[in-house]
Amino acid sequence: MRIRSAAPAALAAVALAGSLLAASPASAATHQGGLHLGYIQYDSPGADRRSNSSLNAEWVNIHNNSRSAIQLKGYKLKDNTGYTYTFGSYKIGAGKTVKVRTGKGTNAAGVRYWGRGQYVWNNTGDKARLIKPSGTQLDSCSWSRVGSGGISCH
Repeated sequence: MRIRSAAPAALAAVALAGSLLAASPASAATHQGGLHLGYIQYDSPGADRRSNSSLNAEWVNIHNNSRSAIQLKGYKLKDNTGYTYTFGSYKIGAGKTVKVRTGKGTNAAGVRYWGRGQYVWNNTGDKARLIKPSGTQLDSCSWSRVGSGGISCH
């Protein structure tokens, strides 16, 4: 009798655990809602000669996964050293991506230029942070070795 009476309780526990596990991916996916870091190319291909083309081959994608455009004015992109890019007035459309390149260039739709003459992202390990104008960290992405020279953050 004890085995039979324990069986429904065990089945209920398994069903509960299964439903909790099924809920995990949905809660894990919520961090991708809204604005987040996408792909980071932290090691520009070829020799690091600090040419503008090499600097611009180092970049960070920021993706708007929401259903509304977001004004990025005042948002910041930072590394571990404290190098900071601050967005001017720029609206990223719903479902769109903006690429922030390290070097110099002319800002256009979908691309912004940091304007630096030196690399930002360390090849052997660093952490990119996306920070709201209020100072609250919205997202981060880190790496600890060279690998392929890029990382998909989400």
